[in-house]
Amino acid sequence: MKLFVTSLNSGSNGNCYYIGNEKEAILVDAGISCREIEQRMKRLELSMNKVKALFISHEHTDHIKGVRVLSKKHKLPVYITSGTLQNTNLNDSNPYNVIMIPEKPITIGQLEITAFPKFHDARDPQSFVIRYKDLCVGVFTDIGTVCENVSRYFKCCNAVFLEANYDEEMLKNGNYPYYLKRRISSDVGHLSNKQALDLFLTHKSENLSHLFLSHLSKENNSPELAKELFDKHAEAVEIIVASRTQEIQIYEIGISSSRQRDTYQQQALEF
Repeated sequence: MKLFVTSLNSGSNGNCYYIGNEKEAILVDAGISCREIEQRMKRLELSMNKVKALFISHEHTDHIKGVRVLSKKHKLPVYITSGTLQNTNLNDSNPYNVIMIPEKPITIGQLEITAFPKFHDARDPQSFVIRYKDLCVGVFTDIGTVCENVSRYFKCCNAVFLEANYDEEMLKNGNYPYYLKRRISSDVGHLSNKQALDLFLTHKSENLSHLFLSHLSKENNSPELAKELFDKHAEAVEIIVASRTQEIQIYEIGISSSRQRDTYQQQALEF
């Protein structure tokens, strides 16, 4: 029993995450072009035929740029909330749009995907957990503050794509205008390295094996800085930085012990 996960791109220039088992997969967001998604998956030897659906977190361009072409070319349903759909250009005769309801699980083959609300400066922003049997992978990016939803779902995850957007000192001393600094650091902006680390330390499950630091700012963070910070506290968790410019390798997420299964089943009772 395994889930296979990768980031095809992660950052303000585009976001796209792949989560799947041996038979089917989904993409969370398609913020790079259809062509780039296809090429990056081909380099990873991932088949587009396994991708059964797209799930959209919110309407910002770096999350929906490739949605229209990708969904029509590959006949993929696009799961999106009504609020997000109203704020996009995807509402004009795309027959593949499917309205999703937050916290109502959606079944794609043997995958179960649950969207849940978060704080971000968008119309109806959502994060996701993807479950396959006893495994759970989270996609937690574009989050302004750690709310009860975020902490509750984080606890169930075996692997998480977690936003670590900026270093507080780099943002403070950087060249961004004041209004943009305020927007980024606000409760509807993005998580800093420190906020992400606090979430990790406070709410990680003993089943958590992989943490993908995601949506790093080009100007206000560095992969080395973020990884060094988390590595100090990682213990048995593997820390990976999701690239802003290319796909990363595929990671296998699995449960190897009955103790882990028992813990997951106990956590599942909370939902």
